[in-house]
Amino acid sequence: MIDLHTHSLFSDGELVPSELVRRAYIKGYKAIAITDHVDCSNLDFVVPRICDFALKSQGEFPTDIIPGAEITHVPPAMIGGAVQRARELGAKIVVVHGQTPVEPVIEGTNRAGIESGADILAHPGLISKEEVILAAQKGVALEITARKGHCLTNGHVARLAKDIGAMLVINTDAHSPSDLIDIDFARVVLLGAGLNSKDIDTIMLNTEAIVKKTLGG
Repeated sequence: MIDLHTHSLFSDGELVPSELVRRAYIKGYKAIAITDHVDCSNLDFVVPRICDFALKSQGEFPTDIIPGAEITHVPPAMIGGAVQRARELGAKIVVVHGQTPVEPVIEGTNRAGIESGADILAHPGLISKEEVILAAQKGVALEITARKGHCLTNGHVARLAKDIGAMLVINTDAHSPSDLIDIDFARVVLLGAGLNSKDIDTIMLNTEAIVKKTLGG
């Protein structure tokens, strides 16, 4: 299992990073990105601390640790700058909090997240065909999520991405220990989104490729 979207208590997660990584390892994780919620108020505080933890802990855990950030509820006009700043501070995976149907995300966030060149557009809700085409062109991965509520539109995202050829990944958006899943449950989530075994294999390869590129291996 590779998970590129999780949260620690540096935002609204329940666990310190060490416990998050330890529990992920027990679930069978090969790699985990810690992508705490950030905006202009806390970006300069959170990202360096996650990066410091990842640097000091790399090799001490069997699971690879990737420092990241999730740009969350940021006005669309500010998303590009926030993504750039997160990268300058050392984030290796930058996620943009997409237009999930269960939160009041500002219209235009999906497009701004894709145009910003973020790595992943999380739980993009009822994303438009035009936005999926743009994501495919820019190499931005669209997220199939295991998180309750956000997962309501997984089928819509999966269908459009498959028809157009956009990259998909599966993440948990974990905030608590119970949100972490194993590879078998990840497959259940993907099958539930209407994807087949070949699609699932491709998604697993997508996440492996992102990790390999991120870690420079």
